[in-house]
Amino acid sequence: MKDCGMKFGGFLVILQVKTQILEKSMSQDKLNHIDEPEQSTGQQQQQGSDFGGYEKLVTLSPREHIRQRPGMYIGKLGDGSQDDDGIYVLIKEVIDNSIDEFNTGYAKPTIDIDVVDGMVTIRDYGRGIPLDQVKDASSKMNTGAKYDTQTYKRSVGLNGVGIKAVNALSTEFYIRSVRDGQCSSVLYHEGLVKEESGIVAAAQGEENGTLVRFKPDASIFKNYEFREETIEAMIKNYSYLNTGLTLMLNGKKYHSRNGLSDLVKDKMTNDPLYPLMHFTGDDIEVVITHAAQLGEEFYSFVNGQHTTQGGTHQSAFREALSRTIKEFYGKNFEYSDIRNGIVAAISIKVEEPVFESQTKIKLGSSIMWKDGPTIYKYINDFIKKELDNYLHKAPETAEVLLKKIQDNERERKAIAGVSKQVRENVKKAALHNDKLRDCRVHFNDTRAPKDNDRRDESSIFITEGLSASGSITKIRDVETQAVFSLRGKPLNTYGLDPKKVITNVEFALLQAALNIEDGIDGLRYNKVIIATDADVDGMHIRLLLLTYFLQFCPELIKTGHLYILQTPLFRVLNKKEAKRKNRSTKREAKPQKVETYYCYSDEERLTALNKLGDAAEITRFKGLGEISPDEFKDFIGPEMRLDRVQLRKEDSVKQMLAFFMGKNTMERQNFIIDNLVNEDDEDITVH
Repeated sequence: MKDCGMKFGGFLVILQVKTQILEKSMSQDKLNHIDEPEQSTGQQQQQGSDFGGYEKLVTLSPREHIRQRPGMYIGKLGDGSQDDDGIYVLIKEVIDNSIDEFNTGYAKPTIDIDVVDGMVTIRDYGRGIPLDQVKDASSKMNTGAKYDTQTYKRSVGLNGVGIKAVNALSTEFYIRSVRDGQCSSVLYHEGLVKEESGIVAAAQGEENGTLVRFKPDASIFKNYEFREETIEAMIKNYSYLNTGLTLMLNGKKYHSRNGLSDLVKDKMTNDPLYPLMHFTGDDIEVVITHAAQLGEEFYSFVNGQHTTQGGTHQSAFREALSRTIKEFYGKNFEYSDIRNGIVAAISIKVEEPVFESQTKIKLGSSIMWKDGPTIYKYINDFIKKELDNYLHKAPETAEVLLKKIQDNERERKAIAGVSKQVRENVKKAALHNDKLRDCRVHFNDTRAPKDNDRRDESSIFITEGLSASGSITKIRDVETQAVFSLRGKPLNTYGLDPKKVITNVEFALLQAALNIEDGIDGLRYNKVIIATDADVDGMHIRLLLLTYFLQFCPELIKTGHLYILQTPLFRVLNKKEAKRKNRSTKREAKPQKVETYYCYSDEERLTALNKLGDAAEITRFKGLGEISPDEFKDFIGPEMRLDRVQLRKEDSVKQMLAFFMGKNTMERQNFIIDNLVNEDDEDITVH
């Protein structure tokens, strides 16, 4: 059709109507196959258009969109060093399907999982995918059997997206379904079909079920490596939340008889003050106890999904147990005193749960099921009945709990006056706080653009001295990265009176910067990163900071917000190329990059030396201030190496702090002498 133009309000409006638009809308179903990429290019607009001058419009196939924008489907990519890296989301998406089949009652209570050399194999023993739909189930977006709400009431994967994303993001993806002596399989490469078996006879005696085998694409998940402890923690959670199910990980058996009670016992790093209170209902399971520790420790799940950032169910749970306990004792306790030291877990089943992202780590649903009660009311009614009844029937537990709350109240009031004065002083100092170089986006921001929510990227680097923070400050992302500079070595807080710690200006300013004076609900940064030198003094400062957080804000560690920044120990470069580049004049210079390797360990240093041979030149970095801003940008960018600080059940925090930070000077000295390793400088520089 011809272009039609008309003047309206002084603006030229151009209408272009083309038959291809209608054709595309009619063939939209084709775009749903991730193995059938299509691309459409819009016509160039007429020159002088008032509509911004778009030159080209592109329509991606679902497969192309997943591969180009994987973060929309699995969160961050990562290399496997962090628990929330994308390669673990891929595993979870597949296991979730097997769990759903188990929960519907059709599957044998066993799931086999093998992770070997970067390849993941998952086999369940359910009904298997309908044999004529194996290809659609694994490649056609928004295709699945879980749109029947009643059948899959307990399901977490309702959108028909997860396994297709795994397919598209894998160099090899193989799926095989077995049903009543027949089977069907499809092999993919990067989401494109390579082989398809059709419906054929299965092996003699082969059990019904589905097998999925995949290998993440190394071009997307660069330098990825699966961590056994991360996968093990995931498998343990599945066993705790699905009582009666056995999961085999590389031949090791995981099975839970006591559900959430087993989970809480496994997570606790301190002994419970009283027996765990365990309550179960039709769509809810709850465990509550207290320990001799600070802060709050909550674990929440929805339809088996670990909601690490909580959501509506966790908020309702926290308030319901606080109110119930307060009303039981008939005293005007502060909720913070009731919850201080608590360790609790909740798991609920919600119809068609709504999460705030495809990674499903925060629940946004408000109702339990269609036309049913709100999540708040359902949880509140359950807790009020079960917890109140239990406390009336268990006076010993009620007495211990009362003492814990009263101790919390006494400690809070003892330092309340000091805390108020310190906060007033900190507010004054914060007006001229040259220690903090803040960013624009914060983790606790109540609003964020839907198409560019970067709150999870917010981080703060805690550095030693102004020189160390200089390089980071110059090249940081001012949108999401803040810097806090310490003045020398902080106070050793081990064994100190809380009043003395609270009045310490350095820690008071740090607390204010993080916004954790009253707990971590208002934490301003998703990642709190300790960035110290890799020398003896830097390690000491790191220990002092860890000691502070372990004693006075363990929640920060247990909720996965505290990290250690890895910085390179050595730079190895080709000295011949470097000299040649230095000799060249500006007129003669050609763009060239000196072959350079940044090494975080001796093993990496030796590998670099073997590559460069006699041309290698080594620089040993002794402090962050020695690294130029141009070099530092790679160390705190997307490929930044971080070690998350974790607490395990077997970690004896009290004994560990007493040994390393206490007054047993001679004991530590003897330990150092007995374990001292002599390193000759020539081992580093001679090659």
